[in-house]
Amino acid sequence: MEKIRLGVNIDHVATLREARKTNEPDPVAAAVVVEMAGADQITVHLREDRRHIQNRDVRMIREVAKTALNLEMAATAEMQEIALALRPDSVCIAPERREEITTEGGLNLADAPASLGDMVATLKDAGIHVTAFLSPDSKHIQEAARFRFDAVEIHTGAYANAARHRVEPELKRVKEAAGAIRHMGMRVHAGHGLDYHNIGAMLDVPGLEEVNIGHSIVSRAVFTGLDRAVRDMLAALGRI
Repeated sequence: MEKIRLGVNIDHVATLREARKTNEPDPVAAAVVVEMAGADQITVHLREDRRHIQNRDVRMIREVAKTALNLEMAATAEMQEIALALRPDSVCIAPERREEITTEGGLNLADAPASLGDMVATLKDAGIHVTAFLSPDSKHIQEAARFRFDAVEIHTGAYANAARHRVEPELKRVKEAAGAIRHMGMRVHAGHGLDYHNIGAMLDVPGLEEVNIGHSIVSRAVFTGLDRAVRDMLAALGRI
């Protein structure tokens, strides 16, 4: 089995900093620790309201990252401009609402404007790998192929948050979505709500190449340190 890449989302290091509007903890320093611990990429979500990650954070991380930078962003002209200036290795286009605590679902590509296709093409022409953040729904996966996304990151929140009797049905949805994504020529990623307890089942998702995990790793880091928290997740993925 091919190894599953681990992207570590460090947004909540910035959340802690922004709680006091000070200069620590520094997400840039966190990115260095995460890479040294063995993660394959750094993931950050530059939100419209800048609630955690700031523009400077992304610029600095782009400069110091030795592995890869994955920028989560809304499909807006402002974010496209920032992505083209920063040239992250990849972008993940996700829905965004100011009132939500965290991203609550996948993109609704069925109602997406044609301009989204132009954005995807522009980013790809700049050498940026473009991913759509989608619920495990075949309708939206078909639309992602039509918009020519390189990959789909399956929103695993329904699986992660499912009551015990719903875990298997939700996991089946994720696996079926993965099969559909591969069938349509796109790469399979997953993220949202994944933690040390539920990540094991992801090892059986067909063709899964990458997971992006943030909250669980940063939460464990409060008690164990960030290096250990990342290494524990790599161990859960069978990497070490």
